[in-house]
Amino acid sequence: MRIAVLGGGPAGLYFAYLWRKRHREAQIELFEQNPADATFGFGVVFSDRALDFLRADDPETANVIERRMETWQDVVLVHPAEAIRVDGVGFSAIGRLDLLLILQQRARSVGVAPRYDHTVRSVDELDGFDLVVAADGIHSLVRRSFEGDFKTSLSYLDNKFVWYGTTRRFETLTQTFVETEIGTFNAHHYRYAPAMSTFIVECDRKTWLSAGFADKGPDETRTLCERVFARTLGGHPLISNKSVWRSFPWIWNERWTFRNMALVGDALHTAHFSIGSGTRLAIEDAIALAKALEAEPGDVRDGLQRYEATRRPIVEKVVQASKASAEWYERFPDHMRLAPLDFAYSYLTRSGRLDKARLREMSPKLMARYDAAHSVPDR
Repeated sequence: MRIAVLGGGPAGLYFAYLWRKRHREAQIELFEQNPADATFGFGVVFSDRALDFLRADDPETANVIERRMETWQDVVLVHPAEAIRVDGVGFSAIGRLDLLLILQQRARSVGVAPRYDHTVRSVDELDGFDLVVAADGIHSLVRRSFEGDFKTSLSYLDNKFVWYGTTRRFETLTQTFVETEIGTFNAHHYRYAPAMSTFIVECDRKTWLSAGFADKGPDETRTLCERVFARTLGGHPLISNKSVWRSFPWIWNERWTFRNMALVGDALHTAHFSIGSGTRLAIEDAIALAKALEAEPGDVRDGLQRYEATRRPIVEKVVQASKASAEWYERFPDHMRLAPLDFAYSYLTRSGRLDKARLREMSPKLMARYDAAHSVPDR
């Protein structure tokens, strides 16, 4: 089978590697418009068991990735009145470029030679391929060329965010909420290397407008964000990498495939960064697509239908939780008025996936404080 993969991100690279590893006779051409060492952003975060899905099918790749990860067991929520430590919520992180380089090496190890700095400008260039895997991200050429056939929907959140890095080392994934004379801000920050951390600054639209960010250039924006989070950064600078204000896009497609084309990753769906599942979902899409095609040997169309039928219910649950989480962040200035422990509880239950019973099992120290604060004294 002759396969075209558009996009050299995690989904495209992993699908190309996985399929070629299992089907050595396959001809796979992977097209990526950017250089091999180009990437947006800094670190990629995973929950503590996020690589279990990969370890089950491909322990060798999982082990290579895990050796490059930074790991921790708690989360810290910095409320204006008090920093709350949430025990038992483990995460791991890796530099996005490190992850891409690992997956590039895996692809090369099975004979896939990605074509970097190569822009496919029209789907007509893909004639002759038996299968087209659209792993080309939010601005997917394949999806945009057939939006009506994929039944694409696109909308944006009001909050603004800008993605930086910093040399400040943070021991855990931390959420810092601050109120200033120009408005309310939140920073999502965590280390992804021994001396580097991701630092995502977020603010509500009212703050973004009143601070004049719409008229500020990248340097002015970075300087102001450094001032807002001066205490958190502790004298360390923010580092830019295509760091501009963005509105988070909700992308969804009612149809996942069309003709011999399949959407995966951000080309197919987005999940809000507050639940840290975007990269995991993309790689899982690639695995699900490969398994579905293998279950229908010799019939690409049936394989694509199986891919959507088996994968869709799983993705819908994650995306729904992601939307609930994003909705909480859209109103984080209101949540900041809560007392610190109530704020922490609101944060932890924002996606609807955790209740008190689950939290007592997962974070016993925090919930002991919470229960004590909310106990009714004997009369």
